[in-house]
Amino acid sequence: MTVLEPKSFLISIFDAAVAAADPERTIRDHLPAKPRGRTIVIGAGKGSAQMAAAFEKVWDGPIEGLVATRYGYGAKCERIEIIEAAHPVPDAAGLEASRRLLEKVQGLTSDDLVVALISGGGSALLPSPAAGLTLADEIAVNEALLASGAPIAAMNTIRKHVSTIKGGRLAAAAYPAKVVSLVVSDIPGDNPALVASGPTVPDTGSREDALASIAAYGMKLPDAVMEHINSAEADAPSPGDERFAGNEVHLIASAGVSLEAAAAEARRQGIEAVILSDSIEGEAREVGGVHAAIAREVATRNRPFSKPVLILSGGETTVTLRAKSKGGRNSEFLLAFAIGISGADNIHALAADTDGIDGSEDNAGAFADGSTVARMRSAAVDAKAMLAGNNAWTAFSAVDDLFVPGPTGTNVNDLRAILIR
Repeated sequence: MTVLEPKSFLISIFDAAVAAADPERTIRDHLPAKPRGRTIVIGAGKGSAQMAAAFEKVWDGPIEGLVATRYGYGAKCERIEIIEAAHPVPDAAGLEASRRLLEKVQGLTSDDLVVALISGGGSALLPSPAAGLTLADEIAVNEALLASGAPIAAMNTIRKHVSTIKGGRLAAAAYPAKVVSLVVSDIPGDNPALVASGPTVPDTGSREDALASIAAYGMKLPDAVMEHINSAEADAPSPGDERFAGNEVHLIASAGVSLEAAAAEARRQGIEAVILSDSIEGEAREVGGVHAAIAREVATRNRPFSKPVLILSGGETTVTLRAKSKGGRNSEFLLAFAIGISGADNIHALAADTDGIDGSEDNAGAFADGSTVARMRSAAVDAKAMLAGNNAWTAFSAVDDLFVPGPTGTNVNDLRAILIR
């Protein structure tokens, strides 16, 4: 077998996955036809500024526009304005971004073209509370969703029913201009209507679906929010609405494509690779335990895969908050994984968000191996106690195993890479 330094190898796998979602390459392959009238670029998400910069490079013609991204995720653009706002909890800057985006698409004609650059993170970046609600109400909804453990599809169905911009409403505001949405998916199953809660892409999720999820996950939302969701005013446009008839939606990057690129890079370096799934959901610590059991089975019994092998998976897990601590879904997954493989030889793993940020801190994720729990113990850190308190960031920081690549300019959800030698 080729001699590999595990961390360097795993970083090269992450880099290959991110490169496969490079916005300049993917946007160039999906350029719409030029319109007779104006071209307006709008967008939102943690990768939207880099998408805007890429669009400026490859579009041969006049453009104007505005996109919203997370603080620190901006990119240099000459004709498209970048607004930075808060993520994962909305703020006033995001509220202003939503207002200006809706204003940007007013008064267009059927000769005009709107290009929407949408990536994950846009839900928080575009607060736009419905009539009778406030930014504080939308923040309360977002915080409840993040703490609930609900899957992303359920979260976004709820979000769009308290908003004046999500659920296709931004595209509806642009009518009769044609809207072409270029979407970088961070959603298990790659439904473009769920990315950033679909500001330009409607879906069939109903108020009844939103209410069912609120009940199922025991969410406590403000009275004004519940009153609104229970009213007909909350109904979002349906996909069959005539305002969407001429629009186009293109999925330009996804977890599946990036996982295939990661697998190809592993094979290039002499390691066989297998992909479990690009759409794994569930409680992060439980998914981590399952991945640990698979890794141990391969390490000890050479089944269901023969070592050496790289096991890859993607998707978006969730974290049910039990305490206010430092962490994110990838570091929580990996802490549970580390506990599950403790003492095992030749198992090395990286779990990271492809946008470069896991949770609220500056790391994308972390590294783990069979010695992680013992090294934490030597640093006076109890791994199980840290997991119980949603404090995975602190645990991995104590052993210098955080992975901090910085903003990547794209977002195709989580990458989990497990090397078994």
